Amino acid sequence: MRCASTDIRAVVWRLFRRRGRSNGFTLVELLAALAIAAVIIAASSALVHNVALHFEQGTRTVSDGERLILAIERLAADLGSARFVLRTSDDRSAQSNTQLAFIGEPATGEQPARIVFVGPGGVPANQEGEEVVSLTIEQEDDVTRLVRRRAPWFGPRTRFEELTFGDPVILLDGKFLISFAFGQVTQDGKLAWNDAWKGQASLPRYVRLNLRDRASGADLLPGTDFVIRAAAAGSSAASKRSHDN
Repeated sequence: MRCASTDIRAVVWRLFRRRGRSNGFTLVELLAALAIAAVIIAASSALVHNVALHFEQGTRTVSDGERLILAIERLAADLGSARFVLRTSDDRSAQSNTQLAFIGEPATGEQPARIVFVGPGGVPANQEGEEVVSLTIEQEDDVTRLVRRRAPWFGPRTRFEELTFGDPVILLDGKFLISFAFGQVTQDGKLAWNDAWKGQASLPRYVRLNLRDRASGADLLPGTDFVIRAAAAGSSAASKRSHDN
C-alpha cells in the first residue's frame, strides 16, 4: 500500500506542476486523479490478496504433510509396542473365555473398523505401565477420521467390551479411504494378509495402513507396514527352538 500512496502523490504532483502554483484543480482533473488512484489501489489489493492466498495454501500443504508424518510416527510407536497379553472375553462361541488382547475388526453395519490392543501407557496406565489403545476409523459424511483413544488396563480380567475409552486424538482427517490389514508369515515363509484379526493365538507380524484418496483412489501411503516387535520376537524365539530341536 505504500507504493500505491507514492504513485497517487506523484500523479497529483504532476497535475499540480502542470497547472502552476497559482491555479487550483478543476473538477475534471480531480476526478481523473481519483480514478487513477482507485485503479492503483484495486490493483494493489488484488496483488496482496493473491500473495496471501498462495501463502495460505503453501502453509496448509506443509501443515498437512507434518500432520501425516506425526500420525505415522504415532502409529509406528503404538503398534510396534503392542503387548502379548491375555484378556477375559464375552465371546461365547470361543472355546476359552480368555483370548489374546488384540482385536482387529473391519467395519460391519454401524460398527466402525477398529484395532484394540494393550501397549505401554501414559497417565492412565496401571502400575506396570500398560494401557489399552483403540484406533477407530470413523466416518462423517465424506470425511474419514482415524481416532486414537485409550483406557486403563487392569490386567487379564479386563474386558474390552466394558472399557470406556477417552482422550481422543485425531491422527488422520480428510476425504480418504482408510483401512487396516494384518500380515502373518505362513509356515512356507510367505506373507499372508487378512482384513481382520480376532481370536488368534498370536499377534500379527505386521499391520498395514491403507490410505487412498476418495476421489481418485490413488494410494497415498504405498507400502506403509508397521512391525509388531512382540510378534517378531516371538517368531524368532519359536524359530530358534525349532532349530535347536
